[in-house]
Parts: sequence; C-alpha cells; structure tokens
Amino acid sequence: MKNRGSLSGEMIRLAVVSIWAHKLRAFLTLLGVIIGVSSVVVVGASIEGAEQYVVDSISGALGGDTFNLTRFAPNLDQESVRRAQRRNPRLTIDDYEFVRGRCSACDEIAAFLGTAQTVRRGAEEQRAVTINGTTSNAILVSTFDIAAGRFLTPDDVRRSHYVTVIGKDVEEELFPSRDPMGQRVKVSGYNLTVVGVMAEQGSTFGQSLDNQMYIPISTFQKIYGTRSSINIRGNSLPGRFQEAMDEVRVAMRVRHKLSPREDDDFGLISTEEINTLVQDVGGYVQLAVAPITLISLLIGGIVVMNIMLVSVTERTFEIGLRKSLGARKRDILLQFLVESILLGSLGGLIGMLVSWQVTTLIELIFEFPMEISAFYVISSIAVSGGIGLAAGLYPAFKAASLDPILALSADR
Repeated sequence: MKNRGSLSGEMIRLAVVSIWAHKLRAFLTLLGVIIGVSSVVVVGASIEGAEQYVVDSISGALGGDTFNLTRFAPNLDQESVRRAQRRNPRLTIDDYEFVRGRCSACDEIAAFLGTAQTVRRGAEEQRAVTINGTTSNAILVSTFDIAAGRFLTPDDVRRSHYVTVIGKDVEEELFPSRDPMGQRVKVSGYNLTVVGVMAEQGSTFGQSLDNQMYIPISTFQKIYGTRSSINIRGNSLPGRFQEAMDEVRVAMRVRHKLSPREDDDFGLISTEEINTLVQDVGGYVQLAVAPITLISLLIGGIVVMNIMLVSVTERTFEIGLRKSLGARKRDILLQFLVESILLGSLGGLIGMLVSWQVTTLIELIFEFPMEISAFYVISSIAVSGGIGLAAGLYPAFKAASLDPILALSADR
C-alpha cells in the first residue's frame, strides 16, 4: 500500500513538474477547457436563476396555496388551446357565485377581469395602466397592501360605484404634488374617484406592479361589457388546500353539467402547479442549450489531446530512458494520464472561478439573479477531469507503446 501511495505521489509530482516547465503552453491549452466550463456554468446559472426568479415572482404575486380557475389552463399546447377556445364556455359572475357558495374548504374566492388603458387627469396621463375589475375581497387572495385610504367595499361592487384604488406609479405620475384621495381620474371616458392607494410592490418580469388600478368588477363590466371571461382566484383554509381544489372542480363540473366521462371544460391550476410548469420548461431549455455549450468543452478536450501528443513527441528520449531503467508500460501510461487529467481538472477549477466572477458581475450590473448550484460545481470539475482522461488516453497509450531502443536513439 505504501508503494502504491508513493507511486501515485510520484506520478502527480512528475505531472506538476511537466506542467510547470511549460507554464505558458499549459495555460493556452487550458483556455479551451476554461472557456468551455465557464460557458456551461454561466448558461446553467442564468437558466436556474431565471427559473427561480419566475417561481418567486409568481409566488409573490399570487401567494402560496392559491388556485386559479380560468377558461382554460395555461399549460396547454396551441392545438389544445384552440380546441378549448371552441369548447370551453366563458366564465361568468354566476359561475363565480356558484363556486363560492359550494366550497366549504375555501377561505376566500375572488373574481378578476383586466385590460390595459391610458389613465388621465387633466393634461397628465399614464399609459398602459392595467385596469383590474375585481370583487371586494380581491385583496384577501392577493399579496398587495393599502398604503392610504381603503380598498373596494361590497357596496362599491353591488352598486357599481365609479371608484378606484391606484398603484404607486399612477399616483406619482398623475398626482406628483398633491394628495390623490378623493380626486378623479378618467379611464375610457369615465371619471373614477380615488379611494385608496396601494403600497409599492416593485416589478416582476420587467413589468411594474405599481402601474395598475383596481375598480369594482361590476363597474368594469359596465364600462367594457360582459363578453370577457373572468378569472377566479381563491385560497383555502389552513391544511385544506387539496380539498378546496377538489370542491371547486366538482362545483364547476356540476355547474357545466358535465358527465363523468367528459373532460373538464375549464382550467383549474394551483400556484404550485404553475411553478412546477415553469421548472419543467426550464429543464427543457437546459436540455436544449446544454449540448450547444458542451461543444466548447469538446474543443477544449481536442486541444488537450493535441498538446499531450506534442508532449509525447518531445519526451521520447525521456520515455525510452525510463523504460530502460525498469519503468513498466503501465507506469508510462499512468504518468501521461495523470498529467492529462490534472490539466483537465485544473482547467475546470479555473473555469469555475471565472464563471463565479462572471455571474457575480452580471448580477451587479443587470440585477439579474444567477444561481450556481452544487450540481454544476461538482459536474464541471468531474466533466473537465473526464475530458482530460479521454483526451489523454491515446497520447498515453502511444507513449507507453514506444520501443525503448528506438526512443533512446531518437533525436533529442
């Protein structure tokens, strides 16, 4: 055991001495592996970071243990969407009331409609404001807070009052130097009285969450009509989320008079399922992108093989001398394999350090989340070492197969 350990240590020492003796050549050789590993890790980190960003944004916007009932599910392919558009009826306020009255496991269920419009106050205007028509309990199934004033009341919805709760962007643009409470804004030709201001929420997916307004859903339908399908969002009582989902599904099937053999003619999906869908899409993207980035690692392996072949040619006399002194074929083979693996692993380690610097820089400059997982750290080092092994096999066998007499007689 001691001899084996000494032999391994000697192999590593010889490999380090050989690499150090040709520092510049070794660095240029490693560039291919460094660039390859960096590319794979940076691309992987950006995909995982984007995936986590989307998941956090969805959870932040919708909340946990929340379900969404829509005309059709968001995870359908184009052909399924076309079929659903033909088959699935629009969801109405009556559907909302029916489901709400038959879900004992639900805590709150709210209805939503939306459109984007320009909002004006005198000569001032704010473009592309999201106008949300909602029920009075929408705040209880959402994640925003009220900074001033109040939210919509049941009486606002019942009487179709022309009132609104505005976001911070709307307040800052239309009311830069005065209190907006009790003031009026004009949307699609209708005057709405401001009764509340939402607390600042920031942005998600590059879109501001503060450039929006809430109005009673009944008022929304008076202004824009009743042809649009509503979205229904709800949450459950503690520990009863799956029960709530089941009750909503049964209620909608009863409402639409579906037989047991018929598929749902509506979409029901939870926040967790949306996040799972996002993660699945991220996995598909990784599968599509990974082979492209791995090409750079393959090129790095070819460069390592080439330099190892050059090294064998340069060290022919050394190989012949070692063999004449008793070195076995296996010893020569291991010597060159260890050197090749060490080159590949060193390139992987440096590549990881470079990718860490690049991802940190991207986060600082673009404020985009980058997520380097332990999987990428371990796999990058392992893959780069494996590439070194694969790239060194042929040169090592070539060196081990040299005839000692011919090697000693070679030109030095």
